[in-house]
Amino acid sequence: MASGADEAIGPDQHPGAPHPREQSLLFGHQEAETAFLEAWRGGRLHHAWLVGGPAGIGKATFAWRATRFLLANPDPSASGAAEASSLYVAPDARVFRQVASGAHPDIAVIRRGPRKDGKGFSAEIAVADVRRALDLFAATASGWRVVIVDCADDLNAAGANALLKAIEEPPPRAIVFVISHAPARTLPTIRSRCRRLNLRPLADADVTRAVRSLGAPWSDAEEAELAEAVALAHGSVGEALAMLDETRRALIRQTRGLLDALPRMDVSQALALADKVTGRDQEEAFRTVLETVGDWASAVVRSQAGLGPRRLAPLVEVWEKNAQAAREAESYNLDRRPLVMSMFGDLAEAVRRLSG
Repeated sequence: MASGADEAIGPDQHPGAPHPREQSLLFGHQEAETAFLEAWRGGRLHHAWLVGGPAGIGKATFAWRATRFLLANPDPSASGAAEASSLYVAPDARVFRQVASGAHPDIAVIRRGPRKDGKGFSAEIAVADVRRALDLFAATASGWRVVIVDCADDLNAAGANALLKAIEEPPPRAIVFVISHAPARTLPTIRSRCRRLNLRPLADADVTRAVRSLGAPWSDAEEAELAEAVALAHGSVGEALAMLDETRRALIRQTRGLLDALPRMDVSQALALADKVTGRDQEEAFRTVLETVGDWASAVVRSQAGLGPRRLAPLVEVWEKNAQAAREAESYNLDRRPLVMSMFGDLAEAVRRLSG
């Protein structure tokens, strides 16, 4: 019973896109598939897998794909099992249909639950959410039982400890997929008890294929529009979907225009940008600007690495200072307009010193 799977849009799903449990295809992660297949075929299937990597690259899609395969092929010694070359299960298979509809009785999902006021989802995975899903392991079953944690980054301390206990004392034929965007920050005792699968950002061609595979409206995107979105996505399908929003891409272009002109600062353009990210409903726009500045600063540091840490230090310090100021602005709901103006002023001075 995929807990919460009957909700139209969950915290583990990109708005407007099919849920990962509905995806029959996986792009760019052949190494992970091979590693899981070899463990399954050799009878060495670990009971807990930590699937790590940046957001949106297919970690959840892999976990659901591996889950379907395991439920459809519980016995690696069965006739024909040795010929399996991927984790693919046909969409017309009974297991696929059960999993896609959220109706399979041997699957539970650990994710953020709904808020008490019914508006959206809570900020973290509570211990009650974990225990409710882990009840699956207490039930009697003849086949495999699977719990998918999506994602471990959202677990609170009590929830992480409850998950750890289940991983430390797993019942027979039980498997846990622990998805994490930042596996290094996962509880060390959880990490040490999991087999690691580190998924890398996708090649642009794989991102394009993945987006096209999702159906309308994503498959209907214009070639030039999709190419620009993919170029901005850093190997993430989820980010490419977000970048198909023309308003967001325009905001990135405007921010990059200001950055590329540094150390010259166009005050009127900076003010126009600051106005766009001010207001209660502009949190996402504000984060987009910050991410764009962060990507730009990282690229400058990489390209100018030959100058040495001392010359690059002012730029790094400016970015760290403004990143902290941005976190405080979000936490305390401060006016973002002066922060944006101050940030570009500081960046202009840092670039001037770097060029001097």
